[in-house]
Amino acid sequence: MSVGVLWLVSRAAGLVAFVLLTTALVAGVVATAPTMPMSPGADRRWPRWARQALHRDLALLAAGALVVHVVSVVLDGYVDVGWVSVVLPFTAGYHPVAVAAGTLALDTVLVVVATSLLRVRLGYRSWRAVHWLVYAAWPLAALHYLYVGTDAGTWWGRSVAIVGTVAVLVAAAVRLAAARSAPAGPPVARPGGSRARAAGRRR
Repeated sequence: MSVGVLWLVSRAAGLVAFVLLTTALVAGVVATAPTMPMSPGADRRWPRWARQALHRDLALLAAGALVVHVVSVVLDGYVDVGWVSVVLPFTAGYHPVAVAAGTLALDTVLVVVATSLLRVRLGYRSWRAVHWLVYAAWPLAALHYLYVGTDAGTWWGRSVAIVGTVAVLVAAAVRLAAARSAPAGPPVARPGGSRARAAGRRR
């Protein structure tokens, strides 16, 4: 594979990863909504498990695109970014601050994805505390994209950043509002609750 192809792969994967990360973050807010119409005027609703699965799959795709982006950049060798810079920030010779922002975003996303896969073992409170880090990963990814992204200087590249910023700000506002009114843990069904309600109706 030629150097030019690797560079194109890294550019495309980086852009796709940024879009997927933005979409996954917004989908995470949608996944916590109580109901979600499938179409305007429809009576059917998106089930919660489907929305959560969509959020999870988008996050996994974003992590995969990030890995492709990082590996292609390092293998390409066009810029001074080595394997150490992938995990340790401020070690790259090329735009060290902006690359460090990307490194921190990558590390944060991988931690969030890993803890989400181990959610049952971690417990709800621990998982939720780590999951909030995604709101720190996105601005780091945006900073990396704007300062070292080859396509960020184009009109459509800037449009992607603007639309993504608006979407994430709205999502963050909705999530913060929901967090203030939400209970401390996941809803727990009381044993026999359904039967008790049914018995009450029969009386």
